[in-house]
Formats: sequence, structure tokens, C-alpha cells
Amino acid sequence: MKHIAVFGLLITVMFSACSGTSSLPVKEAFTDSQTAMIMEADSSKPMRVYKITDPADSLLLRSLSTQVTVNPHDPVLQNFINRLYRTVRDSLSMGVGIAAPQVGILKRIIWVQRFDKEGFPFEVYLNPEIKQYSDKKQTCREGCLSIPNRTDTLNTRAYAILLEYDKLDQTHVTEMVEDFTAVIFQHEIDHLDGILYLDHLEQEQEGTQHN
Repeated sequence: MKHIAVFGLLITVMFSACSGTSSLPVKEAFTDSQTAMIMEADSSKPMRVYKITDPADSLLLRSLSTQVTVNPHDPVLQNFINRLYRTVRDSLSMGVGIAAPQVGILKRIIWVQRFDKEGFPFEVYLNPEIKQYSDKKQTCREGCLSIPNRTDTLNTRAYAILLEYDKLDQTHVTEMVEDFTAVIFQHEIDHLDGILYLDHLEQEQEGTQHN
């Protein structure tokens, strides 16, 4: 069943016609190698965060992730979701979001801290896709668990996004997300397409030089 959010914001925030990722591959189960990585430890153990400072890690971080089959009874999926959460909340990481490629698993799975909800909960999203971006932009400081010891200010993140995703209970959801939480979603979904925030920064700098 599809749940549609209230789109009152459309009155004040205009959306561009461009949609998110198109023609995504069919949903697939984890490969044998992915399963081995995920199941080498239980759900209480964080996974290694891949860094762009390592050539092999960087190559994977630049790869496209495939959609995941949503099966709430799949022990591999359950273990991975839990381990991915442990990783983002690990004292060595402590991020506000994380994407599966950052731990070496090329699947479209992310965790995001919802600063737009009471208590700022972390929530997991399967096969997320941004369908529309607002024309209105926002300026925000960004860092990345996969880019050590660096933060930068971006000026071109959309203020609001129209998002679709699967939940672990196999429901499909559409909702609008605004402000800083929208930045986190854009950042993490970029990872699923092999894009880093540094790519956006480079485009901004090139645009400034050409003006």
C-alpha cells in the first residue's frame, strides 16, 4: 500500500521536473561474497568504514549499488541492517547517516537520523529514490565518514525533496522531506550512485570560476 504525504509545501517550494535515479536494476538478494561479509559477525558488531584514502575502497565507493530484495524474514538482511546501524553509531564514527557502500556492500540501503521528527530517531530506508528536488536551495556544512578529517560548505543542496522508499515490512512510502534532514538523504542516496559530496563541491567551484 502506498502512503502519500501531504504536499502543502508545494505551495511555497517549487519543484524542478527532474526526477531521481531512473531505470534502476531489478531487486536482488545479497551475493555470496556480500553475505559472507555481513555474516562474519553478529548484529552487535560494527563494520569497517571504507575510506577514499584507500585506492581499493575508493573504487568501491565510486560504484553503483543495486536494489535489495525486501524480505523481513531474511536473516542476512536483518543482520546487515543492524550492523550498519551499529557502524554509524559506533564511537569511532558517530555520523548522522550512512549508506551500505560505505561498509563495502553495494546495496541501496541507508540509515538516516531524522532531525525533523521528535527525538531525532535513526531510521532505515531500503531502495530509496529521490523523485524530485526543490528549486529552492540551502547552504549546509557537510562531512562524510568515508572522507576523513574534512568538512566543507555546499550551497546547492535542495531545500526539499520528494522521496520514495521501501520499508522492512514491505510497504512502499512516498514523502516530502525538508531542511537539514533533506541534506542527509541527498548525501546518503548519492553514495548509492557512487557520488561523493566532493563532486558537488567541485561543480560549485567550477561554476563560481566561470561566473
